[in-house]
Amino acid sequence: MTSLPSVFISHGAPTLPIDPSMPSGEFASLAETLPRPRAILMLSAHWGTTQPVASIAERPETIHDFYGFPRALYELRYPAPGAPDLARNAAALLGEHGIAASTMEHGLDHGAWVPLLLMFPNADIPVAQLSIQPRLDAAHHFGIGRALRDLRRDGVMIVGSGQITHNLRMADFGARPEDADPRVDEFTHWFEARLADRDIDALLDYRARAPHAALMHPTDEHLLPVFGALGAAADDYQLRIQSLGTFQRALAMTNYVFADA
Repeated sequence: MTSLPSVFISHGAPTLPIDPSMPSGEFASLAETLPRPRAILMLSAHWGTTQPVASIAERPETIHDFYGFPRALYELRYPAPGAPDLARNAAALLGEHGIAASTMEHGLDHGAWVPLLLMFPNADIPVAQLSIQPRLDAAHHFGIGRALRDLRRDGVMIVGSGQITHNLRMADFGARPEDADPRVDEFTHWFEARLADRDIDALLDYRARAPHAALMHPTDEHLLPVFGALGAAADDYQLRIQSLGTFQRALAMTNYVFADA
């Protein structure tokens, strides 16, 4: 089997599936360009632990880890089967690469099920979720991807789900896409240029080198999943960018596909 690409998703607000002003349909368009995976290993910004934990849930619950949204959102379910064997294999591979990992049963948080609902609405692809480590750096998460990238040869799609820019204090929920803060583009253009050049050293040092890095990411957790997807990619990956615009003034909706050459 040809190796599957690894993917980074900017999952936006939890309301993405029910808000007609958001580019929800574009996630289905993205999925149509991807080979169908045998299983998905998902790293979401919304499950953080001190060391990697892989979920071995047979039927992961749909976790509504938010409050104050329309009732219709809480009625949504994503009943995909779990992938416990994949989770155990991922934990074992991390251990072989010197990264202590464990397993437990855990559901799918909104960083996982919201984009998957839009990309694979039939919920018929097994999914295992792997936690991120918010107190550890980009290099750690790149190393996780490196340890796991051989899974792609076995039909596993490794997906990081976060947000390419994420500062809720800057957000203006009444803003139009054309009202985006120009510093968002400055950051994303720098990041994407480094991705296109495969400049891993600069990317791992993004907080020191990227323009407005601390403003775009006061904390790292929404960007860390991209480093997992990047680490899982081939050394000579081909980058595809799906730019969906900037919403609420400060939240860029950009997705990246790291495909084999």
